[in-house]
Amino acid sequence: MKKKSLGILSAIVLGTITLAATPRMQAQASTANTTAGTTTSPAQVVDQLLSMVEQELVPLAEAMPADKFNFAPTNGNFKGVRTFAEQVKHVAQANYFMYADAASMKPANMPKMSDLKTKEQIVQALKDSFAFGHQAIATLDQQNALEEVKPVDGVKTRAGIMAFAIIHMNDHFGQMVEYVRMNGIIPPSSQPMPKQPMHK
Repeated sequence: MKKKSLGILSAIVLGTITLAATPRMQAQASTANTTAGTTTSPAQVVDQLLSMVEQELVPLAEAMPADKFNFAPTNGNFKGVRTFAEQVKHVAQANYFMYADAASMKPANMPKMSDLKTKEQIVQALKDSFAFGHQAIATLDQQNALEEVKPVDGVKTRAGIMAFAIIHMNDHFGQMVEYVRMNGIIPPSSQPMPKQPMHK
């Protein structure tokens, strides 16, 4: 994605955060608080978006069999692409780096990705990176959301980098979906919802 496009996208995301989210997101963020004039904080907005991608990406990683974690496409122009395991580790590592930079905080127990060999280890690292992301997002508020920090791919505000991390995850989620489907597995997010029992 070109930096110009990222700048436009970041501006849209930050505009959303600055306006404290849409009415629909406000309703989802706090069903208990219905007082007129309430607003949704920047942290709530970004945290909700992170949770949405987490609820799709983690089950996707778990759905790939352990013996397929080293799978990479070969039928086509796929020279040099990451294996499925490398995709998951790349997302986890990027999560740690981007959320650490955005929140100016150090992760306590960031694993060395090259040491992770088993499916269990890799999936756990992904889960832990999301947990760290949520901790970093909790530091976001109206005062610091638009503060400038060390840029990541041209994005240089705290809220912008946190939102960009989510964009980055969605990019790799799409790639991982293809890997899973190539192995005959329907991604959990694409499986039909169970029918709800009829109430008389």
